[in-house]
Amino acid sequence: MRNANFRTKVLVPVIVVMALLVVISMWLVNRRVTGQIRSNAAEQLKTAEAVLNVRQQNRAEELLLRYRNVESEPRVKAWAMQKAFGSENGEADPTMVANTLLDFLHRLVDERLCDAVVLTPKNGQPLSYAHGSQFDIHAFEASCSNSIAKFQNQPVVETVQNGDRLFDVVTVPIIVEDTNTVFGSFTFAAENTFPLEFFKLTQSELALFSDGRVVASTLRDPDEVKTLPGQFGKTGDSNDPQEIVLGDEHFLCHAGWLGNADEPHQLGYLILSSYKKPLQVLQSMQLLLLLVSLAGILIGTAIIWFLISRVTRPLLELRDSAEAVGRGDFSRRVAVRSKDECGELAVAFNRMTENVQQSRAQLEQTVATLKNTQEQLVQSEKLSAVGEFVAGVAHELNNPLTAVMGFSEMLKDADVGEKHGRHLDMVFKAAQRCQKIVQSLLSFARRQKPERKPVSVNSLVEAVLEIVAYPLRTSNVEVELKLDPNLPVVLADEHHVQQVLLNVINNARQAIEAHQPGGKIKIATEAREPNIRITISDNGPGISQENLRRIFDPFFTTKEVGKGTGLGLSLCYGLIKEHGGNITPMSKPGEGATFIIELPIARGVEATKASPPSEINKPNPNGGAGKRVLIIDDEETILKMMQEELSRYGYDAVVAADGESGLREIKQNHFDAAFFDWKMPGLNGRQIYERLRATNPDFCHRVIFITGDVVNEPMRKFLEDENRPCLTKPFALAELRNVIKTVLVTERNL
Repeated sequence: MRNANFRTKVLVPVIVVMALLVVISMWLVNRRVTGQIRSNAAEQLKTAEAVLNVRQQNRAEELLLRYRNVESEPRVKAWAMQKAFGSENGEADPTMVANTLLDFLHRLVDERLCDAVVLTPKNGQPLSYAHGSQFDIHAFEASCSNSIAKFQNQPVVETVQNGDRLFDVVTVPIIVEDTNTVFGSFTFAAENTFPLEFFKLTQSELALFSDGRVVASTLRDPDEVKTLPGQFGKTGDSNDPQEIVLGDEHFLCHAGWLGNADEPHQLGYLILSSYKKPLQVLQSMQLLLLLVSLAGILIGTAIIWFLISRVTRPLLELRDSAEAVGRGDFSRRVAVRSKDECGELAVAFNRMTENVQQSRAQLEQTVATLKNTQEQLVQSEKLSAVGEFVAGVAHELNNPLTAVMGFSEMLKDADVGEKHGRHLDMVFKAAQRCQKIVQSLLSFARRQKPERKPVSVNSLVEAVLEIVAYPLRTSNVEVELKLDPNLPVVLADEHHVQQVLLNVINNARQAIEAHQPGGKIKIATEAREPNIRITISDNGPGISQENLRRIFDPFFTTKEVGKGTGLGLSLCYGLIKEHGGNITPMSKPGEGATFIIELPIARGVEATKASPPSEINKPNPNGGAGKRVLIIDDEETILKMMQEELSRYGYDAVVAADGESGLREIKQNHFDAAFFDWKMPGLNGRQIYERLRATNPDFCHRVIFITGDVVNEPMRKFLEDENRPCLTKPFALAELRNVIKTVLVTERNL
């Protein structure tokens, strides 16, 4: 049943209950009706027994009335007188008297309508006469002996057996008139036909017994009659009716005696009341009840089946819809066919499906967002790794760039001719360009802690253009600049603003490249109180109005899969808003796009333009005379370049290729100034400085750091705390001379 369907789970218990009700009903009916039938049979049995007793009593009274006056007959009186007096005087002939009596008995049988008669004198042999030659008169005399023996001057009525026949016998006394002397008795016998009459009167069977055998019975089946003596023996000991079965018929029976049971040859009786017909009626009624019940069960099953089908139809629809929802079809709905519990369940299921559909859509959107975020994180990690790689490469490039710029500048000061001078100038400018590119890459790639400070927007634009110069050139995109030279500074994080500018310019380049062979990007800066405005325009395909409204939504992109995450402009929007500015897109399809970036002007800070380092005074060729300088760097070309440059101006320049060698030189010799490379194998510049601060703190005031990396936050803090200068590779020779002059002047003042 656990795995059965709903119909089976409902129908089986209902059918079982209905069947049990039928069985219980039939059992109750059978019990009640059977009890009633038995009760009726018992009542019929009592009635039959009462009829038997009444009949016996009436029969006895009838026989007494018929035969009690026989003594008044003249012949009886004559015989009695003769018996009383003649026999004493010897005057009567015994033979003649016997013949006379036999003749009298013959007429008496005919007149009194009896079957036999026995004259029993008080003294002498009895005389008897029977009607019919087949009557066994001697057996009859023996049967009547018991009745005659009980005779006590009063009539006696009994029933006796003679052969296979029953007779009612009446014994009456013979008394001579005017005397009280009993001279004998007459015993009259009349055949007893009451069993057949009894059945007609009571519809009950009757069996009479004598000496343990059946002498009369209304039963017609000999085999059934043979079983009656045993049943009589069982029933005679009980006062309550007993139930017996003869053949296929059920009886209630009761036994009794027609007289005193202790007397010999006494007749007993067994009355049997049948309830076969009521049982047959009961069986017919049970069969009818069974058929009606089966019909009721079938009709009830059909009705329940129909109702269950009506009830389960919405459940089946609900199951199919649930399976469809399980397969991902959230558009399925269950029809609401009623307002009952099934209808409420359908409404709840539809509501649940709508909620699941919405949750599924939200989940899919969330999953898409997470995927895009994951892609963005992966991309960010890639960019971070690329940034680290670029930083390392840029650091390595800065060392040879330093040598190139230094030696080219030294050669320009030599007399190499006008033609070679131009070549050297071109080499120096190319190296400076490489320097700017590398510095921009390092500045953009390094992870910086957000820091707002006064920055020049024009410088940021130029730095970004240095980074994207190559992809712009290869995409045939021309950049037109219109920068306001008197532009005030803004208080901003230069890396964040660079990121915004780079993203907008790259988007413009990609839009042009995807739709046309070449194009133009215009970048303009101007001051519009209270902001500085940066306008970036392109002549690409433009942006539709629908997409323009969503352009800053996270993960919204019109690029192909794998070419964009939809986070660039969203991040740009957030960064500009954090600075208190605005970024506004404007576009018409086919007319390009324009982005206007506005940043608040920094109040109280004057804009200053960076000027290339230069010496105010003309360099003195002997300005370093008598000064000894130590240079520690792992790059041989930089050591030679710095040594030769300082030597040109009179310095005694000593070089060391590693930190340990440099420390030994400091211990053994006196130096007025020292250059420590920040990054070196073995001991780096900071480690050398830390050792000197512990052993020779005065020497720390003469140290100048040089580095090929961008000055990061920990390094910047260290330099500020120690108040030490730092040359960033590649550097111009003028920067080298200026910084050493500054340190020597400061040391002299200390």
